[in-house]
Amino acid sequence: MSPLALSVVLALVSAVAYAAAAIVQERVAASAAGPRYAPLRRPAWWGAVVLNGVGAALHVAALAYGPLSLVQPLGALTIVFALPMAALFVGRGAGRRARHGALMATAGLAGLLSLTTGTDARALGDGDRWLLTGTAFGAVGLLFAGAHLVGRPALRSVLLATAAGVSFGAASVFTKAVAGEWTARAPLAEWTALLVLSAFAVGGLLLSQASYRGAGLAAPLATLTVVNPVVAAAVGVTLFGEGFRYGAAGAVAALLCGAVAAGGLVELTLDRMTPAPESPAPPAKPARGRGKGPRGSDGDAAGPEIGQGVDVGAVSGARADLEVEVRSRAVAGRS
Repeated sequence: MSPLALSVVLALVSAVAYAAAAIVQERVAASAAGPRYAPLRRPAWWGAVVLNGVGAALHVAALAYGPLSLVQPLGALTIVFALPMAALFVGRGAGRRARHGALMATAGLAGLLSLTTGTDARALGDGDRWLLTGTAFGAVGLLFAGAHLVGRPALRSVLLATAAGVSFGAASVFTKAVAGEWTARAPLAEWTALLVLSAFAVGGLLLSQASYRGAGLAAPLATLTVVNPVVAAAVGVTLFGEGFRYGAAGAVAALLCGAVAAGGLVELTLDRMTPAPESPAPPAKPARGRGKGPRGSDGDAAGPEIGQGVDVGAVSGARADLEVEVRSRAVAGRS
């Protein structure tokens, strides 16, 4: 197998591992009544952590055998794999609008990443590292605070997923920086960057877990899948000196791809915010019970509607099957 083909296979398996991890995280979030961010007592959650680690390792291996312009767009297939996998294994199908939004987000992201190039990239200096750390932590903090201020679960989920994407994107940048300057003679020379990388990676994992609580699978996963590489690409352009292919035309095409991805995320968010149609209420059954019902606030018994029969029990005399018609108080004019 050629190195390019091996890179494609590794990238696809990495996307499947990430998709499986997201499905497990969503199931844990949907069934757990415990901690929102770190359900440490749930074995399934630890399985999701392992799957995320496998996906990350395979992604790094794919980058070792193939170009970034090929591997990164293939990583965007995570959401494409996740939706049918969720429908197949856990019976969590997505609606037409959610599927359309997921495809839009994936296509826009794949187009955006395919236009970026890492040629002539420079190293990340100490000043740039501190600037990136402060900016990323500040953005994550603002998104985290905003998520706890909004009232709609769908918006809260998107904000938390966006914060997770920023955190993972910053971790990817520090991974690239550490990998580019690591040497066997001084393996711990980049210990500060390793600490920052670990903080961003753990923070992204906890935030992504919280984003699935009460929001389903499609919207949080698509947001995370798009924001993560977009942040990394933006940092690559601004700090690493990377650019877009085809000059100004490539930059315009990248903006259009970003707009398509953003439109897909909007569709996914609106899909989660749209209330499900209410099913018609079943017709009320006639009340069969004693005449003394539960008392209302004014001391009167809460009676049945007009025309309903009330079994008042046995009555002295020959009329044991006496049926009484109770009129509504509103019809009778009582207040």
